[in-house]
Parts: sequence; C-alpha cells; structure tokens
Amino acid sequence: MSDDRFEQLVGDALDQIPPELARAIDNVVILIEPRNPEDPQLLGLYHGIALTDRVDSQYGGVLPDTVTIYQDAILDICADENQVVDEVAITVIHEIAHYFGIDEDRLHELGWG
Repeated sequence: MSDDRFEQLVGDALDQIPPELARAIDNVVILIEPRNPEDPQLLGLYHGIALTDRVDSQYGGVLPDTVTIYQDAILDICADENQVVDEVAITVIHEIAHYFGIDEDRLHELGWG
C-alpha cells in the first residue's frame, strides 16, 4: 500500500469522529510513522495529557499532544486493503479516545481495543 493511500485512510478514519467530538479536539497532531522504536508491533500511540487530566491554568503554552499511527505495524497484521481500512479506523479512534481520557479497559469494553 502506498504512503499516500495509507494517509488517506487515516484521514478517512478521522472523518468518522462525530462532529461534536471533532470540534473538541484541540492542539493534537496526527503523525504516521513506520514503527514505534521501543515496541515495533505497536499500532498506535497517544502521547499527551488527556482532557480529563488537564488543569487549564497549567496547560497553556505546551507542545501539541500527538497521535502516532504506525503504518508498517498495521500493514504487517492485515491480509488485504479491507483489513487495513478497518484496522486504521480502529487504531485512530482508539488513540483519539485516549485524548478524551478513555482508558484501555473501557475501550476494550466498547469494542475499540
């Protein structure tokens, strides 16, 4: 799969976020990298301070939070493009959910684990 097609799938997944939630996302950068250097099988990673953990008076002037989607790791576990589409959507939604303070256990309960 080309890098451009993968990037398009990430954009499509972001478009699946309901508008009221999408409007609440602020100061977050979406990155696509081949692999996580510490955990090459990791599919995605949210790095930042979840909205539920922020204190407004202490949050100003910080670097953006990041959501990194690991392209090669996702491609490794998918047999065809349809699986890639599904896995990208699950991974993007999963990592954005961490931004909103939803933890791993709850994501698994909701089917986004």
